[in-house]
Amino acid sequence: MTERQITTKIHFCAVEELSDTEKMLLNAAKEAAVTAYAPYSHFQVGAALLLDNGEVVKGSNQENAAYPSGLCAERVAMFYANATWPNATITHLVVAARNGKAFINIPIAPCGACRQSLLEAERRQGAPIRVLLYGTNETVCIESVKTLLPLSFDESFLKE
Repeated sequence: MTERQITTKIHFCAVEELSDTEKMLLNAAKEAAVTAYAPYSHFQVGAALLLDNGEVVKGSNQENAAYPSGLCAERVAMFYANATWPNATITHLVVAARNGKAFINIPIAPCGACRQSLLEAERRQGAPIRVLLYGTNETVCIESVKTLLPLSFDESFLKE
């Protein structure tokens, strides 16, 4: 048996430390969270993407009584961006969540399905996506989606 250590590098920062662009995206993600359709969980998530063409794309989680039929905020935003601007590069993703009453203190990370979808987008575009996960106590800043999914599945496993 061998042991290998996988390390990831993330930064924890205050909102004041974010760039003006990142603060603008944070506000967009918070606005998106308020539009979430979450009548069952009352957990509202908003995402905002910045594209290299300057477009800001927002998404919010959309629930359904049959839970697997819903969709997360990150994929709502990413799929819309890819469908509308297929040649644009995603430079940033900001995620913010509310418990129905207020924004949560601790940042949430994208679910596994979102991580896989975002990683595929990052690989396809050949450029990292900077990820910011907002919490009222701190914001997590990550330089690449790959950091969120170090042992990932990709097209290389599908080849013979």
